[in-house]
Amino acid sequence: MLLIASVAALGGLLFGYDTGVISGAILFITKDFALDTRMAEFTISIVLIGCIGGAAAAGGLADRIGRRPTLLSAGLVFLVGAIVSALAPNDGVLLVGRFVVGIGIGFSSVVAPLYISEVAPATIRGSLVSLYQFAITIGILTAYVVDYALAHGGEWRWMLGLAVVPSLILIGGMLVMPESPRYLFKIGGDARARSELLRIHVDAATSEREERSIRESLTAKSGGFEVFRVPSTRLALFIGVSLALLQQITGINTVIYYGPQIFEMAGVTSATASILAQALVGTVNCLLTLVAIFFVDRIGRKPLLYAGLVGMFVALSALAYSFAQPHLSGRLGTIALASMMVYVGCFAFSLGPILWLLLAEIFPLPARGLGMSISTLANWVGNFLVSQFFLTMVERLGQAGTFSIYAALCVVTIIFVRTMVPETKRELLEQIRVAPA
Repeated sequence: MLLIASVAALGGLLFGYDTGVISGAILFITKDFALDTRMAEFTISIVLIGCIGGAAAAGGLADRIGRRPTLLSAGLVFLVGAIVSALAPNDGVLLVGRFVVGIGIGFSSVVAPLYISEVAPATIRGSLVSLYQFAITIGILTAYVVDYALAHGGEWRWMLGLAVVPSLILIGGMLVMPESPRYLFKIGGDARARSELLRIHVDAATSEREERSIRESLTAKSGGFEVFRVPSTRLALFIGVSLALLQQITGINTVIYYGPQIFEMAGVTSATASILAQALVGTVNCLLTLVAIFFVDRIGRKPLLYAGLVGMFVALSALAYSFAQPHLSGRLGTIALASMMVYVGCFAFSLGPILWLLLAEIFPLPARGLGMSISTLANWVGNFLVSQFFLTMVERLGQAGTFSIYAALCVVTIIFVRTMVPETKRELLEQIRVAPA
């Protein structure tokens, strides 16, 4: 199971790497292709447009051809996108390559947690799905390290092209991975599905119990958007879309995309110091995700969400207060670094991994692929909006006002989790029921 989850989570590593690597590469791409500010911004944001398209298509594709073939397709898309980006002779071809990479990210962000959740035993499902978020953080941190290592020579083509390596591993790994037994039962492949269940659970009694729960869930046939006419499924979609948006509009990607600029706002004038500070934040992001892996199946999803969101609120409030105090200007860089480390660390063990886990858990099997696709699409739309308007918000509202809004949205998220989000710890997927607390 660990091998299956780790191979599937390589989609998350590619997600994180291709999201993070452009922050360093764009400095040299801008010079080589003589890009103006607008085109430089578009070179970054076109990946998010590809993500929106990939996420919109992934759920339906996973329901038609299967979870494993869709993840395999994501690996192929990543491979093509990385090669085209690295060899691009001009900015037009580079935009095509980055758009293709975005489609791969959109595919993996839907199907990787879906696949892991459907093959994982209930007792360790949270830990295994959290590996996906851990892989994202490893990818982001790797991108920062690669950017720093290749920056002296301006080797942006190598920065983008190194994504070929995990793409090939993902493709090779998925060729020998099993298909989701839940998907196989859904399409009538009963004999193969039972074989896969026995591989996962070993003992026949557990496999039979899981098969019964899956079959009960399949009494409601999938009918595209018709499945959301059922009130409980419609509520699950509302929870999924809302939580996906809240994960983004509480500000996480302002740190991922604009970390060095935030440090500059705080008075860190050295570009090298800003990049190293960002790498330190990325290290915290990676390490604190391990908290979710170790504890999400022990203490539950909601306690981790509460703890993380409170920490995010405190960190953002401290950052907003510090920017509002002129007399702190000499210490603002240190305060900004500490606040961002606390904020990212708290996100890393709560809202970061648990969103993907809950999206993979709250939908009934007939609606799971489409429900995850719609929710993930909302997540990418939120990502795009936050990344596009962060600097505008800072310009119009100031740093203190901008971070105060993100802090307030953390409180909104706490209330939403308390009133709407179910606790799914150790439940069989088919036994999870969505209803207001």
